[in-house]
Amino acid sequence: MATINPIQLQKHLKGMNYPASKDDLIEHAKDNGADENALSVLEQLPDDEYETPAEVSKAVGAIE
Repeated sequence: MATINPIQLQKHLKGMNYPASKDDLIEHAKDNGADENALSVLEQLPDDEYETPAEVSKAVGAIE
């Protein structure tokens, strides 16, 4: 299973407008040059709306 440093993940999501869907997060990370590992982690997230970067980090922590 892919893992990622939460700080690194938030760098890929810098400037993200919240709330954001899982697809929004993936597209924004791609635009910010996220690697395959980061994208793999985001693709494992539940299809929810995320209100804050902290919610994204919490969801990522739950899948690792």
